[in-house]
Amino acid sequence: MIKRISQLFAVTVFLASPTFSEDRPHVILVMADDMGWGQTGYRDHPILKTPNLDAMAKSGLRLDRFYAGAATCSPTRATVLTGRSNDRAGVNDHGYALRLQEKTLPRAMQQAGYATGHFGKWHLNGLRGPGVPVFADDDHNPGEFGFDEWLSVSNFFDRDPIMSRRGTFEEKKGDSSEILVQEALQFIEHQSKNNKPTFTVIWYGSPHSPFVAADADNADFEALNSASKNHYGELVAIDRSIGALRAGLVDLNISNNTLVWFCSDNGGLPEITPDTVGGLRGNKGTIYEGGLRVPAVIQWPDGIETPRVTNFPACTMDIFPTIAEIVGLPASTMLRPQDGMSLKQLFSAELVERSKPIPFRQQGRAAWVDNQYKLLTTKLANGSFQLYNLVADPAEQVDLMPTMPERGEAMRKVLLTWNVSVVASIEGKDYPEGKVNEGEPEPVQWNQTARYQAFLEQHGDRPEYKGSKGSGTKNPLEKRKMKEVN
Repeated sequence: MIKRISQLFAVTVFLASPTFSEDRPHVILVMADDMGWGQTGYRDHPILKTPNLDAMAKSGLRLDRFYAGAATCSPTRATVLTGRSNDRAGVNDHGYALRLQEKTLPRAMQQAGYATGHFGKWHLNGLRGPGVPVFADDDHNPGEFGFDEWLSVSNFFDRDPIMSRRGTFEEKKGDSSEILVQEALQFIEHQSKNNKPTFTVIWYGSPHSPFVAADADNADFEALNSASKNHYGELVAIDRSIGALRAGLVDLNISNNTLVWFCSDNGGLPEITPDTVGGLRGNKGTIYEGGLRVPAVIQWPDGIETPRVTNFPACTMDIFPTIAEIVGLPASTMLRPQDGMSLKQLFSAELVERSKPIPFRQQGRAAWVDNQYKLLTTKLANGSFQLYNLVADPAEQVDLMPTMPERGEAMRKVLLTWNVSVVASIEGKDYPEGKVNEGEPEPVQWNQTARYQAFLEQHGDRPEYKGSKGSGTKNPLEKRKMKEVN
């Protein structure tokens, strides 16, 4: 009770602060699952058409050097919610849980008077394997991190999804991307009618495997193999849902003062044809550009008055500090150290250079993007480093370490210094307690837990669960390991 009273007092003080503004925008974060940098019409994909994303890009800020916070899904999602490198928050790889001690963007928005909603893939509660509905008493459900409303699934999902509305399981019919947008719009409509600003997260389950698209969405891809055909079909549905989202905001008469930020959670897949990464090196799971660089567009008519394309380097870690500056959140809402920076200035004018390099650290690999230069290593502990000029060589074909050793060594020292701070974060030194609290779950396959056995028996024949029922082993689709491209 004392803790609850103190929380309410903190919220009251916050709302009374001079930074509180009545004209704050609605904010919507949209994220695709496994969509590559090259998979848009505006990047001249050879077969995929994305008219709605293209229209969004034409009317907003298109970021052509935008990076996911990591090369796989859960870590990137952690960077969105915290503004910090994934390893700082304990999300080392896919299926790791976000620590409850982290300060999150939805919690900050909630305290600022926003209604907050999460719709779609969660993957921050310690469960691995294809997506299952999240239990209400899961102590790492979206509500525990600041979402008032949530309709969520633990990991990837496809058509006719089974989802959890704050713990109540619901079976839906239709394309999952369109379902999420419809649900999100209903949430936004209800809140906006009450003059309540909204913070909405839409995290698609597509175009992740097992690739299940409607026949109509596959129509232009009949010449492709089954996986590629359905993968691209799912992207067609995603694009259509973006159109529905934009049209819905117009219908609600809030489109001008709604910030919509679209991106993907990691780079494209290697086994899909045509190429998913637009000619970049590497794919999902690697720290080369193909594994980290993703499509990104920000639309906000009231805040981005002159649409344009920018090559300014930016990343998912920038989302929290950017929104914090726009909304007027106090610095205390973000845990330090922060690895991102605000992009608000970029909305109105081109910036020459990024003042804060973009760091990456995951599974013993690391990279450091400092404007045109990128340093990387596949073995942070004792491996060699590679250096690339991403402006002259975006495909990372020419290692400059032999010819520019001084620059490479200078960047290496800065990266290693940053890494020391990450190690301290991993140990919990950033938290008031000075340590990581007990009770944080280790990753586990959900089909190995007793509480999901009845669900598995009932739904084990669905495409995403085949191979899981009664085996106690990983779904075959989860066994594939993404290898570094040398």
